[in-house]
Amino acid sequence: MPEVIPGNLYDYPKYYDLVFGSDWKAEFDFLTGVFAKHSALPRGAKPKRLLEPACGTGRLMYRFGKAGYTVAGNDLNAKAVAFCNARLRRQGLAESAVVGDMSDFTLADFKGIQAQGFNSRGAKPFDAAFNTINSFRHLPSEAAAEGHLRCVADALRPGGLYVLGLHLTPARGEPESDEESWAARRGDLSVISHMWSEGVDRRRRVETVGMSFDVYTPTKQFRLVDQTPFRTYTARQMADLIDKTGAWDVAAVYDFAYDLDGTVEIDGTTEDVVYILRKRAAS
Repeated sequence: MPEVIPGNLYDYPKYYDLVFGSDWKAEFDFLTGVFAKHSALPRGAKPKRLLEPACGTGRLMYRFGKAGYTVAGNDLNAKAVAFCNARLRRQGLAESAVVGDMSDFTLADFKGIQAQGFNSRGAKPFDAAFNTINSFRHLPSEAAAEGHLRCVADALRPGGLYVLGLHLTPARGEPESDEESWAARRGDLSVISHMWSEGVDRRRRVETVGMSFDVYTPTKQFRLVDQTPFRTYTARQMADLIDKTGAWDVAAVYDFAYDLDGTVEIDGTTEDVVYILRKRAAS
């Protein structure tokens, strides 16, 4: 029987990154395609400056950095940010992740980053932002979610994109699946991840999600176990939230198949969505 260690899985960035960073290519290709297809920056400029709120380990940040983009991100977890910056440094890139709240930040939070477009006062506005794997639902309240969408809008140029992926709660019936598993391996390290729903409180708009990492090395085996509250959104609630900010147009909606030719129409049964939000020009 493996040792069971309760704790915050985000405090173990090495294992988290192995699990969630292993299928980066599909997301990377989708994001670059979205930027090319839906961006409406002034004078037809191509997106080159990217922001990842709730960046975690920066599994995509460093990939974009290696591809020639200027990248920055923030995250509340200092261990994840340290992991992200260490990898950026090893890749010869600027250490451009900062500890910060994705619902309360400004461009000034990125001051001092040693890269083009950053200085002692902060960062120039970004061309696009992305947050694709449900991190948005960590925000515990409507006020925090609205603050997040406003902060991202304030950090982007007019016509810039925010690619936001999350699981919606169907307004009718039950979710299609309440359990998922992944496995990943790098050298002698293997991690099997399990995630399951422990129930949805529709009145309080909270889904309690359990998650575990089974970690295997040549010398030990153990299990990390965590429990996290996620705020729930129906399609209507999400549409109302986006409208409330007054900052965004919905340019398109995709699902987690990441098919650029396959936009989806949201209805009361829709679950997996990727919103392509475009910042409105100042009126």
